[in-house]
Amino acid sequence: MSTQVVTRFAPSPTGFLHIGGARTALFNWLYARGRGGKFLLRIEDTDRERSTPEATAAILKGMEWLGLDHDGEVISQFERADRHAEVANQLLSEGKAYKCFATQEEIQTFRDEARAAGKSTHYRSPWRDAAADSHPDAPYVVRIRAPQEGSTVIKDEVQGDVTIRNDQLDDMILLRSDGTPVYMLAVVVDDHDMGVTHVIRGDDHLNNAARQMMIYDAMGWDVPVWGHIPLIHGGDGKKLSKRHGALGVEEYQAMGYPAAGMRNYLARLGWSHGDDEFFTDAQAQDWFGMNGIGKSPARFDFKKLENLCGQHMAATEDAAVLHELEAFLAATGADALSEAQTVVLRKALYCTKSGAKTFPQLIEKSTFALTSRPLEVEEKAAKHLTDVSRGILKELTPHLQNVSWSRDELEAIANQFAEAQGMKFGKLAGPLRAALAGRAATPSVFDMMLVLGQEETLARLTDAAA
Repeated sequence: MSTQVVTRFAPSPTGFLHIGGARTALFNWLYARGRGGKFLLRIEDTDRERSTPEATAAILKGMEWLGLDHDGEVISQFERADRHAEVANQLLSEGKAYKCFATQEEIQTFRDEARAAGKSTHYRSPWRDAAADSHPDAPYVVRIRAPQEGSTVIKDEVQGDVTIRNDQLDDMILLRSDGTPVYMLAVVVDDHDMGVTHVIRGDDHLNNAARQMMIYDAMGWDVPVWGHIPLIHGGDGKKLSKRHGALGVEEYQAMGYPAAGMRNYLARLGWSHGDDEFFTDAQAQDWFGMNGIGKSPARFDFKKLENLCGQHMAATEDAAVLHELEAFLAATGADALSEAQTVVLRKALYCTKSGAKTFPQLIEKSTFALTSRPLEVEEKAAKHLTDVSRGILKELTPHLQNVSWSRDELEAIANQFAEAQGMKFGKLAGPLRAALAGRAATPSVFDMMLVLGQEETLARLTDAAA
């Protein structure tokens, strides 16, 4: 490419970073990172009544958790208001925009009459061609001169060419009567000044593209490559809502989904690369392109999310799993792991992270390694600790005192002991799970013995046999 790819994510800080916004950020991140480009972050905080520092912090925190790093400083749109006004005034001085003195009452009367007559309610200002010497000493807005004939073609990498008749475009306001710039102007000026080459955003912005192109054309600026992506729906095909999973990204972290699994799932939510479902970040960056984005709304599916998260949990290196587990505990206000717990959990991960789809599930599977004596035995497990089984555990313990602590040796000893007792090992497994973990559902008995070590294993068996 002759020009470096530059994408951006531009959320409004009026609430949390929701799942749709997170996917938009991810698509822009993948597109830029896969092409050696830049991924920029702009906070569109011009709505001063609804924008809050807390929402901005939540967006930044959500981006950090998802691992979507951005280049350069975070841009505040509000702080660039003077630059936006400068562009509007330049268009005004060049005759590409004009002062409109129409009052709100006059505009409303025009629209009411147009609606009653079945005509377009796009306001046609009588001030568009008025001579400057006819201007009153009164408040005015600055409007762009929209083309009135022909059509505007939005060349979209996802939607294809979208044609809009120019007589459907109104003379959009650029500056309000108090001199403040409107959002539509600010977006274009910011994207141009930031060098944005590709705008990937929700298809609810598709109509905005035609209006924004008026500013690009009037200023003689290059129009970015557009990519308007379909929105996300729930499994029932309806617009995504909280009951479907339209939650803040931080809530997914609090539910314990690993970030890598979340990235993988969000990437597949509306984009595909053949039949590939599970892939790494490097593969996603290498493969991602707008030609793989479908035109239909994607459907959010918790089961698919959990399945991918389970695959990523199993494939992630132990050190990275521990690091993210610590972040999960901190995010949910839970106690951090002690140094001793961290050591034993690191030993246990080989047999606990496979099959765990979330961090709460990982903790549950690793309970035997994280707990300390005396164990609390859950009711379902306690049923295995009868007087008979306690006696059997007491007899088994001496057999484990002078053995090499290897899986093969432990399996051989346990099976020989069970056979001598006239039973299959399966009958012995229940009491051993209860003794070693206090749970009925655990990893393999032999995995637990290897993780706990000989001394702790014998101590737990002795406690249970008492």
